[in-house]
Amino acid sequence: MQLVAVVVIIIIIIQMAHTHMPKPVYEEGDVTVLCNQAVHTDREVTANKPDIIIKYKKEKTCTLIDVAIPTDRNVVQKKAEKKLKYKSLCIEIQRMWNLKCNFLPVFACVPSATE
Repeated sequence: MQLVAVVVIIIIIIQMAHTHMPKPVYEEGDVTVLCNQAVHTDREVTANKPDIIIKYKKEKTCTLIDVAIPTDRNVVQKKAEKKLKYKSLCIEIQRMWNLKCNFLPVFACVPSATE
C-alpha cells in the first residue's frame, strides 16, 4: 500500500512540475508530503534536502525520495551514491521525529547516445 502511494505521488509531482511549481507541503489525513524542503537537524547534515519527503504519521514511518536522471551506464553507481548521501539524514530523522526512515531513489533512465 505504501509503495503504491509513493508511486502515485511521484507521478503527480512530476506531471505538475511541467506546468507549475508544486506546493512545498501537502497534507492529507495522516500523510504529509514535503517537496524540496530542507530538514533542520540538531547535528550537521550536508545532504538535508531530498526531492520529496513523505511522512506517514499513523505507521510512524518516513520515506525520503530523491529523483535522478543518470545515463544507463551509471545507474548502479548513482544508486549507491544517493544511499550514502542520505544515510545520515535518515538517522537524524529517526532520532528527532521518532519515525522509521527509508530511502527510495527514483531513476528515470536515459539511453546513452553512443548506442
